[in-house]
Amino acid sequence: MRIGVYVGSFNPPHLGHQHVVDYLLKKDLVDLVLLLPTPNYWDKNNLVSIQDRVEMLKYYEDEKVKVDQEHNAYPFTYQVLDSLEKDYPNDELYLIIGSDNLEKFHEWKNVENILKHYVIVLKRGNYKPNPHLSFYKNKFIYQDDFEPISISSTDIRNGVSGYLKPEVENYIKNHLLYKEN
Repeated sequence: MRIGVYVGSFNPPHLGHQHVVDYLLKKDLVDLVLLLPTPNYWDKNNLVSIQDRVEMLKYYEDEKVKVDQEHNAYPFTYQVLDSLEKDYPNDELYLIIGSDNLEKFHEWKNVENILKHYVIVLKRGNYKPNPHLSFYKNKFIYQDDFEPISISSTDIRNGVSGYLKPEVENYIKNHLLYKEN
């Protein structure tokens, strides 16, 4: 089985994230998508609890989309993939990233371990492939036909509506999330 590993803060999970998942499955790039919310990011300090983000992500689950709560305690992507590899030894793992991540991808911790797997790169903005990665270009699956939806989690946290599943919007209201923004 081909498993897409979609790591993110999902703060909150929105229809742009759903669009990525739908694209991956419709294009038959993967058979299953694991949504893996991170407990913390080095550049993000306004995250609601991991449990709240997991609960919101559960509204996106179905037979081809699963929320992974077992592998999200690792600080580095290669650790997540190494752990998933042990749990899914007979499957192929595909890391899902936006093309904006390519600029500094070569600086990621243990990038060689990450590139034991394929990396599906979805177009985001006008970012182009990083020349530092040319040695590994056969590990990257570029999807130039992906048309991202311009949705900002920051805008959603600041009150812009219409980009959430109704269940997620209700969860946010019922749990009084993002009120300080």
